[in-house]
Parts: sequence; structure tokens; C-alpha cells
Amino acid sequence: MSMVNPLARARGHGSAKEGVHHWYAQRASAILLVFLVGWMVYSMFRLAGTGHAEAVEFISSPINAALLVVLLVSLFYHAMLGLQVVIEDYVHQPSVGVVLLLLTRAGAYIGMAIGIIHVLKLSVV
Repeated sequence: MSMVNPLARARGHGSAKEGVHHWYAQRASAILLVFLVGWMVYSMFRLAGTGHAEAVEFISSPINAALLVVLLVSLFYHAMLGLQVVIEDYVHQPSVGVVLLLLTRAGAYIGMAIGIIHVLKLSVV
């Protein structure tokens, strides 16, 4: 039986005050992705069998371009949050975990930027 006060034993292992925000952000992005992926699947079926010009015309519509940008951003954001949880749970060396978290964030932001640039490039044609 330990004589250490339970509060002293728990110090440094308590809430970081960020878990609820992370949980809500992941759920909100998942719900948003359900609708956006549904729109994307519908759009892909609608564009099936058409040529490049019709696809560019589809993306040139401001609503479709905006929805595609929101899809890309929410997809990469959701993936970043999910990978963060996996890294935090299964990587036990702090230095490796920090590097992986930085690489994950950098990859997500680079993917968002590249996707947005290409959508804008196609929609401004």
C-alpha cells in the first residue's frame, strides 16, 4: 500500500485540457466528410463518360470548386487528427513522436495547399 497522496500520484498525468476539442473536431470533420464524400460520389457518377473539358467546366463552377476545396481541407484535417491519435497512443519514444507529429502536420498542410492550388488552377481556366 502506497503512502503517497492520490493527487501527488496523478500529477502530470491529468487532463491536458485539449482532448475534448480534439474529439469534437474529429467528429465534426467526420460528419462533414460524410456529406462531402456523398457529393463527390454523385459528381463522379454524373461526370462518368465525359471528357476533360466537361470535368474542367464542372470544377469551374464556384459552388463545385468551393465544395471541392472544403472536401480537401476537411479530409486532410481529419486524417491529421486521426494520425495524431495513433502516434500519441502507439509511439512511446517522445522524440520520435514529436518528429512524426511534425511530419504528419506538415504533410497535411502541404496536401491542403497543393489541392487548393490545383482546384483554383482548374476553376480559373
